[in-house]
Order: sequence, then structure tokens, then C-alpha cells
Amino acid sequence: MVPPTNVVKGQEVTLTCSNTCTLSDNPNPTYIWYKNGHRLDKHISQQYRIHIYYSDIYSCAVKGHEDLLSPAVCVYGQSCLNVTYTKRSICALKGSTVDITCTYRHPRWHNVTEVSWFNKWESGVTTDLSQDPEYAGRVKYHPTTDKDSTLRITDLRESDSAEYKFRFTTTAVKWGYSFPGITLIVTDLQVKETPGTEEGKVTLTCSTTCTLTDNPTYIWYKNGQLLTNPNNQDNYLYLDQISSGDAGSYSCSVKGYENIRSPVTFFGEPKSFKNAVVGIIVVILILILCLFGFMWFRKKASKSTSDTRDRRDTVENGQRDSNPVYDNISGMAMAPIAAQRAITDEQDEITYASIQHRNQEVPLDSTVPPSHPQKQDEDLQYTTVKFNSPSAAQ
Repeated sequence: MVPPTNVVKGQEVTLTCSNTCTLSDNPNPTYIWYKNGHRLDKHISQQYRIHIYYSDIYSCAVKGHEDLLSPAVCVYGQSCLNVTYTKRSICALKGSTVDITCTYRHPRWHNVTEVSWFNKWESGVTTDLSQDPEYAGRVKYHPTTDKDSTLRITDLRESDSAEYKFRFTTTAVKWGYSFPGITLIVTDLQVKETPGTEEGKVTLTCSTTCTLTDNPTYIWYKNGQLLTNPNNQDNYLYLDQISSGDAGSYSCSVKGYENIRSPVTFFGEPKSFKNAVVGIIVVILILILCLFGFMWFRKKASKSTSDTRDRRDTVENGQRDSNPVYDNISGMAMAPIAAQRAITDEQDEITYASIQHRNQEVPLDSTVPPSHPQKQDEDLQYTTVKFNSPSAAQ
């Protein structure tokens, strides 16, 4: 946006949000206008007509790309309130130090009473980073002149990734919180291996999640030692996969932050050694698990055997206590059986007598009754017979 020239108070001017080419993804974009940092939702066309009465500052952007704000323009005089950031985004290493800088201006009759940086705001309420516990001991403000300010953050963390804004307060106004600020992205270093364009070649890349600001110089290490003559270009290191001389462990860093290195990655033979070490560790872990399993089953089996022994002892003790009863019963049962067997044996040896009996014949027509001495005339003969039962013979 080009500021109007030779403007007098009360004059009507037309502001145009221009670009050097037609946007391919949006040939007819919707425009957004800002006045003194506040969004003007009623104005969406490329041109904006205003009457000049005060020293106001205007800027514009395309909807969907509000982070790409045009430079602010003071449409009347040279005493507009304004904040300008030296960069719109910064990519910095985790653990490093970053400086975020801006310049600001205000009317000559304004006296600045306070300056602050912030990255959290809700409904216009901001939190000064110097008072934020998350940044305690890591944040400092470094003003170089009365029209600029530098925010320095040390020992960067990934959680520091955010949009940072500058605000200044004068005797008449607070300024700066509604303008887009500087976006900070914090990244770490990682070494990635990819096949090279030539056969037998490998490329190691010192990669980050964003492009580091200020085009840094990359440094490579092999087996913990600095590579003095590496075959590298920018953040790439080229190795020969066939050559055993290139085998080893590699890491990278950035010049100026040599103490912040990437994790080590193995290339060539050491990788096989690493795999062997990993395999040994896995085998040891499996053996430990098997040992624990064996001990657990053994303990369980021992407990089961102990429980079985206890139950058996209990049963034996119960039988031992009941033996007298069974003995008595056995004695009582065996005695009658023996007696019965003896009696049976005696009964088997039976003496039989055959009796021969002769009666005295008496005539039928006799009237004389037989006399009592008849018994004496009876001739009795006994014969002894002994019979043995076959069971007795057994």
C-alpha cells in the first residue's frame, strides 16, 4: 500500500491494497483493512476511501492470509503510532538464544511510560513475559534507542513456539497489541539417511522442522570428532556406502551452537554392531522373562505340592485317629465269623443213628392188651454215621 502524498486535513483520499501479481489460488480475494491496529470488518474491497482528520495508520491483508499484513502507512503527517517488526517469522534451535526486535513510533507529545512483550492475550488483556513464570530467568528486554526494543529469550524450549507482540504505553494511549507480531518456531536437529542419486552413495541430512533463520553453517561429526574436510553442501553430507572408511556414527550441529548436537545415527558397520547389540539386549530380556516365568511356575508347582501334601497328611491323620474304631469293628466282625465257622464245622460233623425197631406182633383178635414190658422186647440198634461236609474238607 502506497501512502498518499501532500495530504491536508479534511481531505478525502483513496487507499489501495495492491500486489505485484494476480493471486493464482484466489483471483478475486476479499481484503481486510486495519486502522491503528484494529480490524475494520465493514470494508472488504481492494480500495478504501477515507477523510483525513487525524494522524491514523492503516494497513491491509488478504482474507485467509491475515498473517501477511502490509506495511503500515501513516496517511497524515509523520507522527502516527506504529510498531514494525524486523522479521515476520523466526526459526530457532531448541536450547539456543533468540532476539526478537521491533521499532515503534509515536507523536512527539507522547511520553512512553512502559514497554512490554507478550504472547498470550484474551480480550485485550495481555501477560508481560517478564512476569510469566514459564519464562522466569530466560527473558530480558534490551532497548537500544527510545524507538526500538529487543526481546531476548535464552534456553529455548519447544513450548516457546508462539506469536510474540510488542506493546508500548504512553501518557495518552496503549499501542501494539492488536497488530500481527513475530511467529517463533523452535526446532531440534535430526540426522536422516536417504539413498544418494548415485549408486552406492548415501546422503545424510541435518534436518529441522523449519528453515533456520540467517542461513546458518552446518557442522558434522564422526564418532564424536569434528569432520575437518567433509563432502557436504549446506545441511547435506555425502557418504560412500561401499567404503569402510565412511562407516561410523554421525551427528550434526550449527555454527555458533556447537554444544547443541543432534542425536547420533549409525552408518555402515557400526549399524550392524548396533543391531547386534540390540539383538543381544532383546535375547537377554527374553531370557529374564523366561527365568521369571520358570520361577513363577516352580513356585506355583511347589505351592500345589505343599497343598497336596498337607491334604494327604490331614487324611492320614484322620485315618490314624479312626483306626481303633475300624480295628474294633474288625475284631467284632471277625469273632462271630470264626465262631460261626467252628459251629458250622461242628454241625458238619453230624452223627446219625439208624434205628432198627421190631414190634411184637399181636393177633388182631386177641383181647389181651399188650403188656408194658413190650419196650424191653424192642430190639433197638444204633449205628453211628459221621458225615463231613465238603466245606469242612476245604
